[in-house]
Amino acid sequence: MTAATKVTLDTNILIYAIDSSEGSKHTLASKLLLRAAIAKQPLMLQSLNEFSAVVRKKRLMSLTTLKKVIDYHRSTFTLEPPIVEDLLDALQANEDHKLPIWDALLWATARRSGCQIIFSEDFQDGRELGGVRFINPFKLTRRELQDLAF
Repeated sequence: MTAATKVTLDTNILIYAIDSSEGSKHTLASKLLLRAAIAKQPLMLQSLNEFSAVVRKKRLMSLTTLKKVIDYHRSTFTLEPPIVEDLLDALQANEDHKLPIWDALLWATARRSGCQIIFSEDFQDGRELGGVRFINPFKLTRRELQDLAF
């Protein structure tokens, strides 16, 4: 990968980054989030929406704290909302590749935004679709993680 590689983070990475009870997943997700922030990587608004829904449902933090976290993400990342074309592409990916619709929408928005990688444990690790590769960071070795340039 080159230094110009664009990546984005799925909801589960955002959740693990705040949930210290997740041990090594928390540590790795926190590091990925920080690296993505420093590199000014895009964040899909869908991931932030889903993050907010999970946080509220599981009561992982107060509403006041959640709003501060959202403000942090808004000021740190370029938030990429889905557009109608993303929805149409997602529907086609759902039909052709059997991606669940919400995963397909995340993929379509990330692809349009120029991302080459989506970090997630929910997609098929290593699969590439439309120039976007799905990587489960929790399956990577320490060396592979260090070699990721973004």
